[in-house]
This record gives sequence, structure tokens and C-alpha cells, in this order.
Amino acid sequence: MVRKKSAKVAKKAAAKRGDAKPPLLSGGNPQIAKGDGDAPVQAYIAAMPGWKRDVGRHLDTLIVRTVPGVRKAVKWNSPFYGVEDQGGWFLAFHCFTKYVKVTFFRGTSLRPLPSGESKHKEVRYLDIHEDDLDETQLVDWVKQASQLPGERL
Repeated sequence: MVRKKSAKVAKKAAAKRGDAKPPLLSGGNPQIAKGDGDAPVQAYIAAMPGWKRDVGRHLDTLIVRTVPGVRKAVKWNSPFYGVEDQGGWFLAFHCFTKYVKVTFFRGTSLRPLPSGESKHKEVRYLDIHEDDLDETQLVDWVKQASQLPGERL
């Protein structure tokens, strides 16, 4: 008699082999352990579902190209970007069901203002839907944001 492995047992075995995909949280956001550096950010991006993975790769590439030496980390299941001399983070992004939300921590200082308002005084958001990225504007905001004092979180 052949017994089927339960999904739970199969998942544990895959995790031991290192080939398991991280679980997705609400809205399809990858659950990635917090950590500093490029590796956890790349793990997060690799785990982003569907078209959002391409958006994540593109965002990461644009940020690295625009801000040489950018500091990276994953915190609260989101990639964070900062500048060492600024003492904190200037940007993060997060997966939701229908879009990727980019958070500018000092967004009210950016011109023009990113469209998404926040309950936090200085934060502004940019929601990126599939095939909906204004690369020129995003690069300008990343450049501006990286020159502002960082947010300590």
C-alpha cells in the first residue's frame, strides 16, 4: 500500500531541501525573515507572485541605479532602502492583491507629491498596478527621497 504524504510533511521536506517557496500572507505579500543586505531583499522579490515579481525586480534595479551604494533590508515583510549617511530609510514597498505599494517615508517633501495620502504626517504612497509604472517620475522621486533625512524604524 502506498501512502500519500500530507501537504504539511511535503512542505517541511521542501523547506529542508531549500526549495520551498516562502508562504504568502494576505494580499500575496511574501513572508520573508527580517534581515539586512541584498540577500533578503532578493528572496522577497523572488517570492513575489506573478507580475508583481517583475515590478519588484524593476523597482530594485531602478533604486540601485539611482542611489549607488543604497542600503537594503527586509523588515515587516517589506524591502526597505536607505542611505547610510542619512541615518534611516527613505523608501519601502509591499505587495497587495492588485498592486505594489511604494512608501516614501518623507513623501510630503517630494515634488510633485506622490498621489497616495497616509495617516502618517510625512508619508506618501505610490500604488503600482500591472503595466502602470511611470519610470521617469519614480526615478525622480527616488532621487529626491534618497537626499532627505531617513526615517528611523
